[in-house]
Amino acid sequence: MLIAAAQFPSRRHDIAANAARMAALLARAGDLGVALVVFAELALTQYDLDAVAADPGLALTPDDARLAPVREACRANGVAAVVNVPAREPGGPAGTPGLTSFVFGPDGSLLTRYAKRHLHGREREVFTPGRAAGRFRLGGVHFSLATCYDNSFPELAEQAAADGCRVYLASSFHSSAESLAKYPERARDNGLHVLLANGVGAGSGVSGPGCGLSGAWLPDGRQVASAGPGADCPQEGELVTVDVRDTVVLMADPAVAAVPVRECGEPLVDVREAAPGLLAPEAGKLTADGAAAHLRSGVLERLLTAERALPDGLRLRLAEGYRPPALQRRYFEEYADELREAHPDWAADRVHTAASRYVSPPEIAPHSAGGAADLILTGADGTPVDMGTRLNASPEESDGACYTAAPGISAAARRARRTLGAALRTAGLVNYPTEWWHWSYGDRYWALETGADAALYGPKELI
Repeated sequence: MLIAAAQFPSRRHDIAANAARMAALLARAGDLGVALVVFAELALTQYDLDAVAADPGLALTPDDARLAPVREACRANGVAAVVNVPAREPGGPAGTPGLTSFVFGPDGSLLTRYAKRHLHGREREVFTPGRAAGRFRLGGVHFSLATCYDNSFPELAEQAAADGCRVYLASSFHSSAESLAKYPERARDNGLHVLLANGVGAGSGVSGPGCGLSGAWLPDGRQVASAGPGADCPQEGELVTVDVRDTVVLMADPAVAAVPVRECGEPLVDVREAAPGLLAPEAGKLTADGAAAHLRSGVLERLLTAERALPDGLRLRLAEGYRPPALQRRYFEEYADELREAHPDWAADRVHTAASRYVSPPEIAPHSAGGAADLILTGADGTPVDMGTRLNASPEESDGACYTAAPGISAAARRARRTLGAALRTAGLVNYPTEWWHWSYGDRYWALETGADAALYGPKELI
């Protein structure tokens, strides 16, 4: 998964122009295969404390019409965005906004919001501090949010790591390069990927103009990407990208196994009988019992909803649904054996984790619960659409292109994955980020990603 920090010179007091610039950067990010873009502190209004104090109308809500270009750009390009603005905080003092980051998902909806907890200097006169931790999940990655002066407090990054976050996102407005020294420390001390979007241009209440130099640091503290200094920032802006694919929560993660199961008792149904209009697995790929053509009834309902949401001329094909536990175990062990042969120096736990990128461990497998569907897009005549790799391409075979948000695939394949994902997310399914074709509902991974208290489906035998 590629994520990016956006750096551009905001126009003072011109929300419309700044929102348009953000939308253009989100479109550019979508073309690059970026999944998330972080903007600098108060990039929508420019960092002008005098203006915010004098004009209550600069405070926004997530559904504010002035943010419509940003939300629409997220939807059109399948890119999430972190946008920092003055915002009315629920429960905050009347007339005093928070210095708040709205996180819009790839469908334009609000994923979460985070108000800066540690205000600096005159900010204390203009804003009210926040209290929430600032966490969200996207594409199997657990993110943490912080804003500028927040990053001077090591305990925020420490708590983020303790909470299972793997990527730390900072929206800031620093006027000196020396202020950036804390970011590699936060990365190195906590084993986090750190991404900084820093402001450029004039700012009131600080010692000088924003210095730019937005950047990305690896968990060992090495900087791997940087934008130029603020004075050199082009009008159209810059994007600093970093690949955080290694932070995806895999099926082998203890957090997945820790999710409780409260079996709801939904039956497994044969989609060939229950939904004859849905393209089912090809007959030559089915076992005698037709197991792969079965799904929990609730999953099937959601697939039908997703297909109705597809653009005209496109259909879903179920390539594989239910998988008996014994078959799941066989698949897992066969792939683990391939990895052992290719990497004889790997310890058993490393083999187990690596195998879970491609085949779920049998004890928690969504397919064996009837909650997972391997899906492809087809044309109206059933001809498969180019999705960038073949179905079931392994990470080794595809050089990682099987990851849903993999960079480097064709623009057409990226659009196809985006179209597939938009329809399925709307219907309530979640994706396993190492496999663009694997979508599920009601299983443990779904529960972890959506924040549900428990999974609805446990392993089941086909009767």
